[in-house]
Amino acid sequence: MPLYIRKGDITEIRADAIVNAANPSLLGGGGVDGAIHRAAGPALREECAALGGCSPGEAKITAGYRLPAKHVIHTVGPIWQGGGAGERETLASCYREALGLAEQAGCASVAFPLISAGAYGYPPAEAMAVAADMILSWLGGHDSDMQVFLVLYENRLRERYRDLRRTLERLSGPPEAAAHGDMLLSLSVSGAHPMPSGAKAEKAEKHPKLKKPLFRREKKNASAADAARESEEEACSADMALPAGAAPHARPFDDTLAFGKPATGSQSLADAVAMIDESFSEMLLRKIDERGMKDAECYHRANVDRKLFSKIRSDPHYRPSKPTAIAFAIALELPMRETEELLLKAGYALSPSTAFDVIIRYFIERGNYNLFEINEALFAFDQNQLGA
Repeated sequence: MPLYIRKGDITEIRADAIVNAANPSLLGGGGVDGAIHRAAGPALREECAALGGCSPGEAKITAGYRLPAKHVIHTVGPIWQGGGAGERETLASCYREALGLAEQAGCASVAFPLISAGAYGYPPAEAMAVAADMILSWLGGHDSDMQVFLVLYENRLRERYRDLRRTLERLSGPPEAAAHGDMLLSLSVSGAHPMPSGAKAEKAEKHPKLKKPLFRREKKNASAADAARESEEEACSADMALPAGAAPHARPFDDTLAFGKPATGSQSLADAVAMIDESFSEMLLRKIDERGMKDAECYHRANVDRKLFSKIRSDPHYRPSKPTAIAFAIALELPMRETEELLLKAGYALSPSTAFDVIIRYFIERGNYNLFEINEALFAFDQNQLGA
């Protein structure tokens, strides 16, 4: 654990083992098979020639030779015949057998292509579902900390999320902004917006916005009415100020809501610190107990390895990354209010102005807690994936 989707060339992945979607002869071919043989060099073909081929659903292991990976695990996927010829069972066997060989070889990491989804014609969406089901069930069943990657040469997943894409396009501003295609996808987890282009960019460069000075200087020629209006605007801005990281629609900070007790002017700093509520770790462990879950079940569902969970359990003040905190909320299937509460314990919030946060809210509000599907959508829109 965990499982991630990556974009790239599998021959360049640094992992203990990479998986080859081979043909039955194991002597090389087109697509991923040919690319792996070319990158590994002729010694790989010589070793494969001595293996006597491989049947669909089976797997065999060789050295990696010139590849960054130590091992190549060769498996033969099914040719798609409409779904009624046992294709799913054969494809599932490919992943199961390959992971078993990786475990026997002592591999801590292994990278898979999307087996059979190329020349063999297996529908990509269904091939992805089989891959995820088998990898996650195998890792959970073996209580394994093996890190697994699904490596896609191209990111073609956005087409599957048209509804979500329309939701994200609302973040990009005026309708003309959407004409630039995927401009909104440059939104980062930090909430940065796409830079302006063309005439707008030139204008912005010539006339940059000045930051508001820390101390306002008195205007010599300002009228009394101007001064009164500016004073009123500043007072209004102060009343509406939000805490750092709060969503624009959130209410002003109220320490009664935050700590459950009203603050008093006579309160000492020590008293204020003593009012601190339960930490992220404490709330997480409480929620696990309330749901009757075992630790292993929770961290596997959160796409988190055992070592990290041990740190969280042993340190009441442990502060996870935002993707890890959200991953636990997904694993526990927390509703939106409780998800936001758990995030607040770790010092985070969900913003309506960043693609990452909008995607998370999209799935939770629809009651979809399938973490791999969420990661698939995050990958499709170039965002960080959940887990650790």
